[in-house]
Formats: sequence, C-alpha cells, structure tokens
Amino acid sequence: MWRTAPDGQKTRLTAIELGRFGEDIAGVWLRTHGWKILHRNYRAKRGGEADIVARDRDTLVFVEVKTRTSEAFGNPADAVDAEKQKLVIRAGWDWMRKLGHPDILYRFDIVEVVALDGQPPAVNHIANAFTSAECYYL
Repeated sequence: MWRTAPDGQKTRLTAIELGRFGEDIAGVWLRTHGWKILHRNYRAKRGGEADIVARDRDTLVFVEVKTRTSEAFGNPADAVDAEKQKLVIRAGWDWMRKLGHPDILYRFDIVEVVALDGQPPAVNHIANAFTSAECYYL
C-alpha cells in the first residue's frame, strides 16, 4: 500500500499505518454487518490487547485484525500464533473482569484484510478462530 506525501511522492505505508488501515476497514465491515464497535485497540493492564471489542447481537467479541498487502506468505490469520492468541485472550478476560464476569456469550474472532495494490481491500471474517481453552498457559 502506498500513500502520497505532500510533495507528491509515493511512499509505502509503515507497519503501524497499514495496521490502522486494516482496523479501519475491519471496523467498517463489522458495522456494515450489524455489529456495534465498543472499543478499538483495547490494552489490558497485565499485558494483552484486542484490536476491536464489539458486540455481535448477544455475543461479546474480541477481534484480532491482520492486514497484508501480499498473499505470498499465506493467509493473514496464519500470523495469529499461540502468543498472539494469548494476548487477545488476556484482553478479553480483563474486559470481562471489568464487567464483573457477567454470564454472557463471548468469543475470539480474526478479521483478515488483504489490500493488494489497485484492488479494493478483501475482508475475511473468521468467527470462533480460537478459544481460551486452546491457550491454557496464560
């Protein structure tokens, strides 16, 4: 992905800019599909992060967004390894703790955004991409 500088030169987006771009695209996609975005870039006190915290009908969802500008290294979701899952789960548990551990449905999703030059971004939503039971060594 490229951006145009004030002097008219094109430069590549930084990793942070690309991540924000992907989170923006994911947020729009989720809202378009009826979700309510509750928070972006939630950071837990004891380590942990969720790119998006949202509500999908009656379910609280902690979303990891992965954005890529090439398909050369596989699907974006492949980058959500056990360590990344652990961080998202910690954020989810911290959010639930702040709510007083209510008896509500929740899950962990991944939204893949693939932004190839010259094409509109493609979004792939993976519901229940992982569970807290899969990451037992927090």
